[in-house]
Amino acid sequence: MNTMMGLINLEHEHDFLEELTYFRCGAAAPFAGRYRLIDFTLSNMVKSGIEEVAVFTNHKYRSLMDHVGTGADWELARRHGGLFILPPDWNDPTDISRGDLRHFHNNRDYFHRSKADHVLISGSQFIANTSLDEAFSHHLHTDADVTLITVEVDEQLPEHMSQLRVEKGEDGKVLALTNDQTNGTLFTNVYIIKKEVLLRLVDQCIAFHKDHFFFHGVKENMDDLHMTSWNYDGFSLFVNSVESFYRHNINLLDPDAYQRLFFDNEYVRTKISNEPPVKYRTTADVKDTLLANGCVIDGSVENSVLFRGVKVKKGAVVKNSIIMQRCTIEDGVHLENVVLDKDVSISGGQTFIGSSEKPFVVAKRKTI
Repeated sequence: MNTMMGLINLEHEHDFLEELTYFRCGAAAPFAGRYRLIDFTLSNMVKSGIEEVAVFTNHKYRSLMDHVGTGADWELARRHGGLFILPPDWNDPTDISRGDLRHFHNNRDYFHRSKADHVLISGSQFIANTSLDEAFSHHLHTDADVTLITVEVDEQLPEHMSQLRVEKGEDGKVLALTNDQTNGTLFTNVYIIKKEVLLRLVDQCIAFHKDHFFFHGVKENMDDLHMTSWNYDGFSLFVNSVESFYRHNINLLDPDAYQRLFFDNEYVRTKISNEPPVKYRTTADVKDTLLANGCVIDGSVENSVLFRGVKVKKGAVVKNSIIMQRCTIEDGVHLENVVLDKDVSISGGQTFIGSSEKPFVVAKRKTI
């Protein structure tokens, strides 16, 4: 029976959320009130029947390890298989690999000990709620070496600029990977590859001193690989900048968008945190806002996303903003188009106003 193992490769996702990634890797960034970006990738892998998932991470991974723990919240705390956080462990004195090839080389035993014949590889910037069973069936049916997961977009958004574009034939065979901005077929950075092909390409890349597995191992060997594509037509988005992070959080205040991401498929798994319900005081005024458990609201909140444990004091006004865990907004504060990272405290009477294209961002644990 053909099976898949999972790999979340974060090696090349460096600080793409600016202040929000000062103290964490991007995959651990909070999203949509109670989730982290990595939750969507992990949940999709579990829905696809994957029972062993590794995470390649190279820096700022303490927050990520704290969030995923043993993988129990994703049913990955298993005696056989399960979740593996694989931080850098460069202990081979003969190792000449570079970039993410170092992860593949030094964690080769992860692939060898698995009975799976195929590997689903993903980053954390593509956000969707789906199973990839159909993609895997297509991969097996076509006997492809590599199957790229794509999406079609009608409107080109700023976060799409950095995505590779897929040119394909009528049979789904990938003809080219380009940066042609007129092509609306985007590569999601999610793909399925035969394990034996992966290990062969890793050795080839290391032998020629390459440093990026997908670009140098897969993309540069397209002519020698049977590469197909499978298009995902459900609700999806890309988060690869502060602007896209802010806009997509705010867009989820639209009930239709929230329904399509979280309720059109099985629920998205995340770390369970027991908090009391939101407490609305007599002076609270809340409109069109997503609030997580543990919030205490005395002031005015409109068109915003508040994470767990946020306190908005009497007379404070919060508009079009994203306020993360355990922030405190004191009396008389006015916030508009603002992103506050975790544990930020804003003292009374202050005003901070950004714009939707450039929100005002405050890094974690600041007191202003």
